[in-house]
Amino acid sequence: MPPIRFAKVVHLMEAPVHVVAVAPLVAPELSVVVPTFRERANVPELVRLLEATLAEIAWEVIFVDDDSPDGTWRVAKEISRRDPRVRCIRRVGRRGLAGACIEGILSSAAPVVAVMDADLQHDETLLPKMLGAIRDGAELVVGSRYVEGGSQGDGFSKVRAWGSETATALARRFLDIDLSDPMSGFFMIRREKVEAVADDLSSEGFKILLDIVASSPEPLKTVELPFTFRERHAGESKLDSLVTAEYLGLLFSKFSGGVVPVRFLMFLAVGASGILVHLVALKVSLHAFDSTFAWGEFVASVVAMTWNFLLNNQLTYRDRRLTGVSFVWGLLTFYVVCSVGTIANMGVATGLFEMVDTGPWIAGFAGAAMSAVFNYTVSATLTWRK
Repeated sequence: MPPIRFAKVVHLMEAPVHVVAVAPLVAPELSVVVPTFRERANVPELVRLLEATLAEIAWEVIFVDDDSPDGTWRVAKEISRRDPRVRCIRRVGRRGLAGACIEGILSSAAPVVAVMDADLQHDETLLPKMLGAIRDGAELVVGSRYVEGGSQGDGFSKVRAWGSETATALARRFLDIDLSDPMSGFFMIRREKVEAVADDLSSEGFKILLDIVASSPEPLKTVELPFTFRERHAGESKLDSLVTAEYLGLLFSKFSGGVVPVRFLMFLAVGASGILVHLVALKVSLHAFDSTFAWGEFVASVVAMTWNFLLNNQLTYRDRRLTGVSFVWGLLTFYVVCSVGTIANMGVATGLFEMVDTGPWIAGFAGAAMSAVFNYTVSATLTWRK
């Protein structure tokens, strides 16, 4: 019988135990949501400014990065290793400032959230005053360029300024929104107010404030505070004059009660411009090149389809914009989609006119509507698929 071996038992009480005192974590009162794309150079500076400005406030910052090729998300995550107040959400396979803001807000547990840009054009020193207004009972505080004391500064181009003012006037007229600056990307809100309308918000586009205000079933207790729009700190702006057109799409989508998607409205607007391009190209082909009508109609159709593709790629699907080889392949698939849509248009219109005995205008409208829906649905799946 083999000898019995006894293991040596070491009692924990025999050895000294070193207890490390850990300071209790304080739940943030304020979450600052910052959507980013190619903002690598601005992230460290923004964190430094927030730390200096919010010294007396329990805060966190959530960078929501659309998988920036410059590694913005990597910089934010590196900072978060040293500072637990810094968080980063890296979004892969999806784009859009509005969607990033929504994800950032919903990921926060703080009762109050602020949204601001990473380019330092928004004045971070206004945040404590905005939070003070929330503490005093406000549900929404907007940093406005258009109330007394505010200014567009030198960071706003004349084209963007005109677009912003036009969109503001339309929002007041059609949606009865009484904000001096509904296009502002700098605001603070009670998180519960966003949670309540999250299902009704559009993840497309660059503007989220109008969407929140228009989707709210009850008017929000709002305070507007002036700020001066500063020049970008580093990098290049991702916003251009097309943002205004995108904003108008959101405006009319909300006017329809959200029944018609923003992207579909923009697709229709591009299609309407394509009709004018088609007619101009047909006239030039017939008169300048003395072509037959059949040949002129073919050339005009190709020109119009090309125009529609280019404009949709720049505007409607700017978050899925095609470049390089994908651009060429996308153009070819768009030709195919639109050709099939045209054939379907003719079939539906002719069938309604001849078999159902509808008038030519009703039949033509039904065919065009069916073609538009077909082109939009199939091109979104085939040409600009995610």
